[in-house]
Amino acid sequence: MTMNSTEGCLASSAGLDPAVALFHSLSDATRLAIVQRLARSEARVADLVAELGMAQSTISAHVACLRDCALVVGRPQGRQVFYSLARPELMDLLAAAETLLAATGYAVALCPNYGTDLPAEVVQETTERAR
Repeated sequence: MTMNSTEGCLASSAGLDPAVALFHSLSDATRLAIVQRLARSEARVADLVAELGMAQSTISAHVACLRDCALVVGRPQGRQVFYSLARPELMDLLAAAETLLAATGYAVALCPNYGTDLPAEVVQETTERAR
């Protein structure tokens, strides 16, 4: 489901625009996979293509988005560019998100706007175990 900035749970408010942009930049599964991969070590687009199994153009576009949002930086070496996380705090944010997800039993998967394809029974069982 695609929503513009005035619909749904994340309606824009004064002062929230940078946070909305940050979370939006991390809301794509491919970009999140790239960030998680770069948390281990720097990588070239070719490395990300091989590891994530996606087209070079797709990976390049997502890396460009992350670079434009100042979440990753590139280090040129000859004709290659090695990408890494721009700030270690990004991993702190992702770790906090994992903690929150576990604490809520991944109940966000049931969100009507942003939920996943997990069966409701699985989410309910996980939520009950988290309590």
